[in-house]
Amino acid sequence: MSNEHPNIPTPHITAKYGDFAETVLMPGDPLRAKFIAETFFEDPVLVNNVRGVNGYTGTYRGKRVSVMASGMGQPSIGIYSYELFRFYGVENIIRVGSCGSFDPDLHARDIILAQGACTNGNYADQYRLPGTFCPIADFGLLRRAAELCDKAGVHYKVGNIFSSDMFYDDANSGMEWAKMGVLGVEMESAALYCNAARTGKKALCICTVSDSFLYPEENTTAEERQNSFTAMMKIALELA
Repeated sequence: MSNEHPNIPTPHITAKYGDFAETVLMPGDPLRAKFIAETFFEDPVLVNNVRGVNGYTGTYRGKRVSVMASGMGQPSIGIYSYELFRFYGVENIIRVGSCGSFDPDLHARDIILAQGACTNGNYADQYRLPGTFCPIADFGLLRRAAELCDKAGVHYKVGNIFSSDMFYDDANSGMEWAKMGVLGVEMESAALYCNAARTGKKALCICTVSDSFLYPEENTTAEERQNSFTAMMKIALELA
């Protein structure tokens, strides 16, 4: 263990300091991380595989970039993003995830750029704030992502997303968020945005619609979620 970086390795990442680039793409699925590295990176190197959570560093169009999975849910991305921000010198994390859509204008494979993240979780309670914290994206990353979507002709919307702590919701309350203009649901963004705020770093959540509450016939398969959401991946890589 280095005296200069005494917290490395962490309990969840065995990489050395400097193994990660300043920008890390973060899908939930370890196999999507592997797909991104093997499809888009030049000379990808596996730098972490604790618990099968694949992390790779390589170059994309001459720029050094990393990708590492987050797992599912706020507690999981909370661990990995905190360790990358706090101990590994990472400056930007771009979540490249999947989500369910509440919005009638968003269909399968459309993109949500999460300006803010609503949640039913308690992740922000640890900060003991005298009120309700609103986790939001970095505006610079968000603006550039929207510009890149426009340039690529990708159909997208910018707005709130709902980070739920429950995939199987007994009360079936997800669509209640739609009446407040929330575009869709996933499980990670609020914790990522909280960690970015707390560490003074930058984060953005880009989600491809994999499922629709309004158009269930369009719902995608696990393999499609893993390998075919390339428009989102290219936008994130251009941001790096």
